Amino acid sequence: MHRIQKLRGPFQHFRSHNNELLQSFALVNNLSTTAGKVIPCKAAVAWEAGKPLVIEDVEVSPPQEKEVRIKIKYSSLCHTDLVYWESKGLPPIFPRILGHEAAGIVESVGKDVSDFKPGDHVLPVFTGQCGECPHCNSEESNMCDLLRINPTREVMISDGKSRFSINGKPVSHFLGTSTFSQYTVVHSGCLAKIDPQAPLDKVCVLSCGITTGLGATLNVAKPNKGSSVAIFGLGAVGLAAAEGARIAGASRIIGIDLNPSKFEQAKIFGVNEFVNPKEHNKPIHEVLTELTNGGVDRSIECTGNINSMISAFEAVHDGWGVTVIVGVPRADAVFKTNPFLFLNERTIKGTVFGNYKPKRDLPTLVNMYMKNELKLEKFITHRVPFSEINRAFDHMIKGQSLRTIIDMEG
Repeated sequence: MHRIQKLRGPFQHFRSHNNELLQSFALVNNLSTTAGKVIPCKAAVAWEAGKPLVIEDVEVSPPQEKEVRIKIKYSSLCHTDLVYWESKGLPPIFPRILGHEAAGIVESVGKDVSDFKPGDHVLPVFTGQCGECPHCNSEESNMCDLLRINPTREVMISDGKSRFSINGKPVSHFLGTSTFSQYTVVHSGCLAKIDPQAPLDKVCVLSCGITTGLGATLNVAKPNKGSSVAIFGLGAVGLAAAEGARIAGASRIIGIDLNPSKFEQAKIFGVNEFVNPKEHNKPIHEVLTELTNGGVDRSIECTGNINSMISAFEAVHDGWGVTVIVGVPRADAVFKTNPFLFLNERTIKGTVFGNYKPKRDLPTLVNMYMKNELKLEKFITHRVPFSEINRAFDHMIKGQSLRTIIDMEG
């Protein structure tokens, strides 16, 4: 019975996503009418901080050197989109097209692009892999000199211009992706080609947060089988970190969060113990140290709160404990702890995108999903049509969602 299910899996994927394959063929056949030309389409534009996005008619220019134009099929909402939409304490860059977790199909390619062709199924990524810089040539880093994350850049790097316009006036890009548009232009180094059989409405969540949390555990913390792992913050990234701990074979996966309503959901991702700091009258690192007879083997911090970061580090065991910082703190935050903790052989590390090289590693994660080794469906809590994209923001603000999938044709 189990063997039959394995044999049926790829066939079921093919049937359910045959329409996407047909659309990719149609894009290729339609090149004579779109390649090299401006494409009019719909995009959700943020005009002001915290104001609802507006579906606008935009024009998307052709890709230039080392760029690719993509038809976005599905996008999902990440907390980073929410942060830059609210722009609290951040540069107010508007009008802007947000969005950076998505999946789509290549419509056309610019000059000097040889690794993509029309019809390819792809995931755009906020960080890149130029393939030439010291970081790209190092197995220890994924922080490309040319294409690393830059949330304040408003234009494409090839010519310093926007590919979006409304009535002839430019609209700012976001994270080099701007996936809340039915068509977008991305640097070819920020794009991963994936298995065309993979369901785009599922694997789109691998473009940012899920991959970040998963890699923080598997690639950076690297817990041993049977070890203990503490996850600080049980949002989507934290749950992905817990999923990584589960895959690695950790025996104790401890979730720390101020919201106890998250605990039941976290069990699905392998979390088997829970700690709410509000329920204790001592520092949380002391609670964890007592629970684990000296400290946890690994801790993953996913909230961005500086006090949580310090607690995560002070909660790991001396001699071998490793803390991985994933959450993004305030720019003026200062990390303070006793330096003897380092001398006692505790380690603290940081990570961007889970230390995955996007072009090289994302196809592997997609294949893990296709083999049922990585379950993405449990991260997807809501779905909305593109016309109702503001509902996705409402779900996130109210703490109701992990990931909301936006059907860009809806």
